[in-house]
Amino acid sequence: MKRTALFVIGVVVLLTSMGLVLRAQTDGPYKVLKTAKVGGEGGTDYIFADTAGRRIYITRGATQAQTATATSAEVPAFEKRTTIFDLDTLAPVGTITGVGGNGATVCSKTGHGFTSDHPQPSMFDVKTMKLIKTIEVPTGFSADGIYCDTFNDRVYIGSHPTKSLMVVDAKDGAVLGNIDLGGVPEQTIADGKGTVYQVLQDRPGGVAVIDAKTMKLKTTYKFTENGGCNGLALDSKNQVLFAACNAIGPAPPRPAAGQPAPTPDPNAKPPQTFVILSAKDGSVLAKLPLAGGSDGAVFNPETKEAFSTQGNGTMTIIKEKSQTSFEVEQNLKTWPSNGARTIAFDSKTGRLFAMASEATPPPPSPPAGTPGGPGRGRAVPGSFTIIMVGMK
Repeated sequence: MKRTALFVIGVVVLLTSMGLVLRAQTDGPYKVLKTAKVGGEGGTDYIFADTAGRRIYITRGATQAQTATATSAEVPAFEKRTTIFDLDTLAPVGTITGVGGNGATVCSKTGHGFTSDHPQPSMFDVKTMKLIKTIEVPTGFSADGIYCDTFNDRVYIGSHPTKSLMVVDAKDGAVLGNIDLGGVPEQTIADGKGTVYQVLQDRPGGVAVIDAKTMKLKTTYKFTENGGCNGLALDSKNQVLFAACNAIGPAPPRPAAGQPAPTPDPNAKPPQTFVILSAKDGSVLAKLPLAGGSDGAVFNPETKEAFSTQGNGTMTIIKEKSQTSFEVEQNLKTWPSNGARTIAFDSKTGRLFAMASEATPPPPSPPAGTPGGPGRGRAVPGSFTIIMVGMK
C-alpha cells in the first residue's frame, strides 16, 4: 500500500470539526487487550492472521546499519525477512530470511504461503518456514496487496504501476493470468463463491468485480465522489461491501514550483469515509465518517461489525444494524501516536490485530507559506509492537 499525502494539512481541521461526534463514540465494546514489543527493524505494510494455523505473518524490509550518536544507540543492518508470531500469545515462532515485500498470505489447504516480495513474489512452506520458489512477474509489475481466495486456492497480487492483479495457483505457484483492472488496486476480498472484489485507489475510486473462474473483470462499481480507497471488507451473507476511502472529489492540482499548497476548505466534507454499498449492484447504502485515513478494513460476520484501521492510531467500528442501516459504534485509540494503520482479523476469536512503532519527535515544520507539510519522526529502534484488540 503506497500511501499518498491527501489533504494532509486539512486532516487536523476536518477531524476537529468532527470532534464532538468522535468523542461521543470513543466508549464502546472494544479495547486494546494486549501489546507485544517484538522489536526488529525495517519497514512493513500489511499484517496477516492465519486463523487455521494460528500464526501472524509480518514482512519487514531491509535496513542499513546506523552508527551510534549522542542520542541514539548503534543499530545493525537487517536483511528483508518475514517474521512469524503465535496468533494467541504473540510470541515469536520463526523467521523466513531473504523474503519480504509488502505483505503475506497463507492458503491453508495447500500448506503454502506467499509474500508480495520485490522484484519477484515468493512462495514458502508454512510448516518448515522455508522458501520454495520465486514467481516471475510481467515487466513493470510491482507487488503490493496480496490475498488468498479459498474458493479455488488462488492468490491475487496487486500491482500499482500496471493497475492489475496477478493470479497465482496456490498449489504450485504457477502464474495463471493477469487481470487488467483499469485502476490502482489496494485491498482484495472474495465471497468464497466465485466472485472477487478489488477496491481501487484512484480518484474517484470504486470497486472492481472479478469472476474468479474466468479471471475476467465483470464490472466496476464507480464512486462519484470518494477516492483514495485503501480498505475493503465484505459481509458475504448480506452482500454488503465496506470501502474505506480517504478523499473527496478529484485530486487538487499540484502547486507550481515554489508555491504553497492551497489551504483546505474547513467547511468541506470529511474526506475519511466508509462508503457502504451493495455487492449486488454497487448502489451506495450509506456513508459514515472514519476517524482518520484508512489503510485496511475487515468484517466480522458473527457480530455484524466492520472495522477500519487508520494511520493516526485509531480504529473505527461500524455496526450493521440491518442490510440497509449502519452506524459508527466506536472510534478506538489503538496507538498513542501515528501508526497501527493496517489490520488483520482472527475469525476464531473475533480479535483484531495491528502493528506500529514508536517515533522520535518530528522535525521542525517548514516556514508558513512554503511547499510541503510537517515531517515525520523516525521509528525508534526496537520499538516495533503488535497490537491485539478485542471485546472488553
